[in-house]
Amino acid sequence: MMNAKNYLGQAFRLDQRINSKLEQVASLNELATKATHTLTGMPRNPNRATSTMADSVAKIIDMQAEIDRDIDRLIDLKREIIDIIKAVDNTECQTLLELRYLCFKSWEQIAVDMGYNVRHVYRMHDLAVSLIKVPETSQ
Repeated sequence: MMNAKNYLGQAFRLDQRINSKLEQVASLNELATKATHTLTGMPRNPNRATSTMADSVAKIIDMQAEIDRDIDRLIDLKREIIDIIKAVDNTECQTLLELRYLCFKSWEQIAVDMGYNVRHVYRMHDLAVSLIKVPETSQ
């Protein structure tokens, strides 16, 4: 059974995974560039360099497809979370939940944005989370 904090936190974790995969794609792009440079260098075994570049390109394409699927899931998840937050019958709690779980802001930044001290934000968060109704399908 998934509790409200874990349910809401899914978007942040998915966003982190997407960013990690984007970094991996950048790294693979660098490798592919190095493989391309190898092709123009001294001729050793041209098949090896072509194979390395082809492998890098294939990995990049696979990773980009994975990122696209993750982004689609993140968009769907954020829509679900928006609907759940809208159902909370307290606008301050809604704002806090949106800042934390949709904008991924730190507690300190939320306190500044809302004009409260951090301890009050924690108390508001406890209240807000208690008002969340986690969908049955996520439990």
